[in-house]
Amino acid sequence: MSQTERTREHLIEVYRKKAKHYDISCRLYPAPGYPQRSQRLRAVQALGLRAGDSVIDIACGTGLNFPLIEEAIGPGGRIVGVDLTDAMLARAEDRIDTNGWRNISLVQADAVDFDFPTQVDAILSTYALSQVPECAEVIAHGAAALSEGGRWVVLDLKVPGNTPRYLAQVGTAVVRPFASIDEWITRRPWEAIRAAMKDELADLSWTELFFGTAFLATGSRGHL
Repeated sequence: MSQTERTREHLIEVYRKKAKHYDISCRLYPAPGYPQRSQRLRAVQALGLRAGDSVIDIACGTGLNFPLIEEAIGPGGRIVGVDLTDAMLARAEDRIDTNGWRNISLVQADAVDFDFPTQVDAILSTYALSQVPECAEVIAHGAAALSEGGRWVVLDLKVPGNTPRYLAQVGTAVVRPFASIDEWITRRPWEAIRAAMKDELADLSWTELFFGTAFLATGSRGHL
C-alpha cells in the first residue's frame, strides 16, 4: 500500500470514529477558543455568492458550511457536498433532513477523484484540503470546472512563518487527536495550495489568519 493509500485509509478511520460527535469536538479544533466559525463565515463571504448560485463543498464533513451557504444562495441555488467518509456524510444527511433543504446532494468520493460538474459558480474547502496529498490536483480539477468568474476559496491551517521547529511540533501534537497530520509539517501543503491557485486562477488573494495559524486563499477563473 502506498503512502497516499495509507493516508486515505487513516483519514477514513479517524473520521468514522469522530463523526457522531464531530460537531461538538470541532469546536475545540485546533484548540479551545479557536475562531473557527468566524473563519468559516469569512470563507463563505469570500465566495461572493448570489441567489441561485451552484456551490461545491469539498470535504464537507457533517455540513457545517451548509447553513452559511444556504443563506446566500437560497432555495434556487444548489450545493454538492463531497466527502471521503460515509459516517460524516450520514451526519450531513441528518442536517439536511432536519433543515428541510431540497437543493443539496451528497457524494462520497476522494477529493482528487471527484468528477467536478462543469460551470459551477463556486468551490469551497474548509480545514480539509491540506490533508489531501494531491491537493494541487484538486485545485486544478476544480478550477477547470468553474464558470467564468467563478471563485475557488480554501480555508485551512498552516504553521506560522518563522516558527521554531520544536514549537511547530508541540502545536501539531495538540491537533493530532482531531486530524491526520503525519508528515504535515514536512509536506507544507499550504505552499502547494498557494502555488496551484496562483497557476490555475486569476487574482489570487492570500490572507493569513489568527497569527498565521490559518490562511484564506481565494481566486477566480478568468475569461474562458
